[in-house]
Amino acid sequence: MNTLFPIGIFLSFFFQFLLITKKRVSLPDKILAVWMFLFGLHLFSYYLHYLGYWEVYPHLSGLHHPFPLLHGPFLYLYVRFSLQSDQHFSRQNYLHFIPALLCYLYMIPFLFFYSAEEKLLVNQGMTDDYATFITLSVFAFILSAVSYAVASFRLVKQYDELAGQNFANLEQIDLIWLRNFILGMGCTFSFAILFLLLEEGFGMDFGFNTDLVFYLLLITFIIYLGYSGIRHQSIFTDSDETAVQIAQPKSTAEYARSGLKDADALRYHQQLLELMKTRKPYLEPKLTLSSVADDLGVSVNHLSQLINQYEQKNFFDFVNLYRVEEFKQRAADPANMNFNILSVAFDCGFNSKSAFNQVFKKFTGKTPSQFLTEQKQGMAG
Repeated sequence: MNTLFPIGIFLSFFFQFLLITKKRVSLPDKILAVWMFLFGLHLFSYYLHYLGYWEVYPHLSGLHHPFPLLHGPFLYLYVRFSLQSDQHFSRQNYLHFIPALLCYLYMIPFLFFYSAEEKLLVNQGMTDDYATFITLSVFAFILSAVSYAVASFRLVKQYDELAGQNFANLEQIDLIWLRNFILGMGCTFSFAILFLLLEEGFGMDFGFNTDLVFYLLLITFIIYLGYSGIRHQSIFTDSDETAVQIAQPKSTAEYARSGLKDADALRYHQQLLELMKTRKPYLEPKLTLSSVADDLGVSVNHLSQLINQYEQKNFFDFVNLYRVEEFKQRAADPANMNFNILSVAFDCGFNSKSAFNQVFKKFTGKTPSQFLTEQKQGMAG
């Protein structure tokens, strides 16, 4: 453990440095950088406790006690700003840190006015001055961990619908790492909560320092989080790092109040179909609702409304149906019979084998190989 803690502390501060020195630092990068710095301080403070410095220098104790109440808010805010186009940190966002602030305010007497001897007695459990506060802190940590993990998962779930309304290839919306990220933090929280309840609530003695296992998981999580966060690119920018306008999913009633007149809607819909037929924008793998809206000269919200109301599909299904039909036409051409299936799929706008197979089977009920086999059998017959 004498090696593990320094590694975790070094990586926390190192990842923070890499994040703030990225070529293009986004708001999620800044949030993650601050969080990494907090992780470093948390590990460093506990490492001093592990080495016994709290006994020698009691004034070092208590500094990281409210830190667990900060991890949940940082998790939620990082996920939230990674999944929304509005990148402005408002005053309301600071409200998430009030519980930790209240803890520090309550601990002012302990941090600034207790003598070293008095702090040592509190640390050793020889006085009840902060016994109730510590118990309440444990329950606050449990509530914070559970609520913020659940809220973060809900954000990702809501974004699945948003992605389908705005992007034609969901592979460019890399949410797998984000789900793993939330799951990893949830597992780390759950471990801490379980052992806190068993030790503090039921007085169980496991015969080993459970804190060390928790911090081992935390360091592992930091490595994954830092690596993924550094590689993560904003899902609301294109290759030129320009902002992509996002259409929010709306209900039928909201569409009725959108201000788009029926005559205009019909005209724009016809223009959309003509655009898809003549210019074939679906051949572009990174096609977005925003880029099609620019071509038509309409807002992204109105274009999303047109596709949902007239085509009864979201943008993802609307575009990928064209890609499937394009593949079927090209595959039927004898000149393409000897070409690799995947290369033809890429020419039709798909950007991965898994996406192609999934979408093709969704619209045809068959895999591409089954479709081509049946086609060849039909031609032979």
